[in-house]
Amino acid sequence: MHLLNLGILAHVDAGKTSLTERLLHSAGVIDEIGSVDDGNTRTDTLALERQRGITIKSAVVSFPVDDVTVNLIDTPGHPDFIAEVERVLGVLDGAVLVVSAVEGVQPQTRVLMRTLQRLRIPTLLFVNKIDRRGARYGDLLSSISERLRAAVVPMGSVDGIGTPAAGFRPGLDPGAPAVLADHDDELLAAYVENTVSCDLLRTALATQTRQALVHPVYFGSAITGAGVDALITGIKELLPAAEGDPQGPLSGTVFKVERGPAGEKVAYARMFSGTLRTRDRITFGDAGEEGKVTSISVFDHGTDIGTDSVPAGRIGRLRGLGEIRIGDAIGTPRKAYEHFFAPPTLETVVVPGPDADRRALHLALTQLAEQDPLIGLRHDEVRQETAVSLYGEVQKEVIQATLADEFGVRVTFRETTPLCIERPVCTGAAVEFNKKDANPFLATVGLRIDPAPVGSGVRFALEVELGAMPYAFFKAVEDTVRETLGQGLHGWRVTDCVVTMTHSGYSPRQSHAHQGFDKSMSSTGADFRGLTPLVLVEALRRAGSQVYEPLHRFRVEAPADTLGALLPVLAALRAVPRTTETRGALCVLEGLVPVAQVHGLERQLPGLTRGEGEWESAFDHYAPVTRGTAPERARTDQNPLNRKEYLLNVTRRVA
Repeated sequence: MHLLNLGILAHVDAGKTSLTERLLHSAGVIDEIGSVDDGNTRTDTLALERQRGITIKSAVVSFPVDDVTVNLIDTPGHPDFIAEVERVLGVLDGAVLVVSAVEGVQPQTRVLMRTLQRLRIPTLLFVNKIDRRGARYGDLLSSISERLRAAVVPMGSVDGIGTPAAGFRPGLDPGAPAVLADHDDELLAAYVENTVSCDLLRTALATQTRQALVHPVYFGSAITGAGVDALITGIKELLPAAEGDPQGPLSGTVFKVERGPAGEKVAYARMFSGTLRTRDRITFGDAGEEGKVTSISVFDHGTDIGTDSVPAGRIGRLRGLGEIRIGDAIGTPRKAYEHFFAPPTLETVVVPGPDADRRALHLALTQLAEQDPLIGLRHDEVRQETAVSLYGEVQKEVIQATLADEFGVRVTFRETTPLCIERPVCTGAAVEFNKKDANPFLATVGLRIDPAPVGSGVRFALEVELGAMPYAFFKAVEDTVRETLGQGLHGWRVTDCVVTMTHSGYSPRQSHAHQGFDKSMSSTGADFRGLTPLVLVEALRRAGSQVYEPLHRFRVEAPADTLGALLPVLAALRAVPRTTETRGALCVLEGLVPVAQVHGLERQLPGLTRGEGEWESAFDHYAPVTRGTAPERARTDQNPLNRKEYLLNVTRRVA
């Protein structure tokens, strides 16, 4: 039996979850179609999803199509939950991108299609809601081709569009040979000679769809079922089956982690090679941690069933791996875990309610971060505060509701602020020698920090012999360097730099006769971990650091006659239009805007454009903060900027 791991993606409210319900019903997996409005769909299982009528977490459900078993993964449509989509993309064999026949191509549709094309994931398009008043066909096809910059092949025509009786008649569009001939020399020759056969056309369509060169487009309605049978046929015939050798070396990827009823971790993993069995001891993650799989279940006919093994190509739910994290490779890594979307650029401080248990809050936030690694947590022990990074205001509301509903912890949030970064301005160096001056640690550490190209991250290098001291001490320095760079001179993460160790030294192990190891005379890893922040911060102070704020690239489509009202507001919020284009009665503006202003612009846009404006924005780059003083971020470390305070804190911690 063939396997296909299929993702359903869309802009919010395009009807993605309703289509999932219709597919399950058409395949005979469920007897009654659930409704998003009624909160009884198969994939939106969280109480919060059912209350809000949106998908928040990805969900897996399986259904058969003849001899093909489809593992269908329903994903969130709201841009605040793009991290859920990111993790799913790496395990897909194909995708269905849903577009509303009424609203057409939306900002998130464009973001998703660009990513699917970049990853070369074979994708079918399903234009939903053809039974709704205002549904479009001809001009929408042109809009899809133009705005998604995709080669599309209509797979039929629509009767009665915009009425409850709307239907879809399958059949290749007359223009299909011209589109397919662009990528097929044999078909091009037959097209020129007017000898194109149906078999040649079908073969070219299947081949080019599987290579993500063209995208078949189906029209229909998830509510009435129109066009869904044709879509199912396309899923079976045009999308590639899962590949993988069940006898090969073990290799898989974890794309979701949740907690079971008893609080145990349950990992969702796609296997790419080999066969994973219960009671197998496996390695996973970058650190090569080990664990034993205690139980496995796979997806079949709308539910998950217990099994002894999960072979290559399938998705399994694994228990027993207590330290497993999202993105971990199981066995042999297939490839480095990639980020397809930008990380969060906003941060807010969680404020516990008057009756909230701080330990319970800490545990709850830690568990949420396990399920969503892009929710970064920063704990400030001095102020007893926790900050979370996030994508937007809706995500903040969902975190608040989740903490209340699932963990019984009521919280509020401070104002959302942008997440800045720091980069070194020039080169700086510092050194402290063992048993000299005011160095209280039995260690010599010299470090130099140099600027590096944008996007290069942090690199650690050595200018001393690796054998000059025990490797564990070098490792302690490197690990502490990376940790210390989490908070620069202004409190922001320092990146795009090379830190080089220029000096090293230690006190060899000392012991007395008839006595054991003398810690007061011998260097330990703690000495290097204690001294490194002081040296690194001094080197950074001499180099200087510049604070950079995140900028979004934006695209606004609005009526041309509203431009006069829109431009002054954009200017007041520090948005910089780069291009302006007029398309009939519409005007398209593209430019850059500080991320701190995006939410305010989104709220004002409907009023400025009579409700007709469309906003799309995404992270573009970091730019130097040039207005006013550089923003500061409260420190959560031992504050190596203040030597006296730092030494007191470290001494107190060690004691």
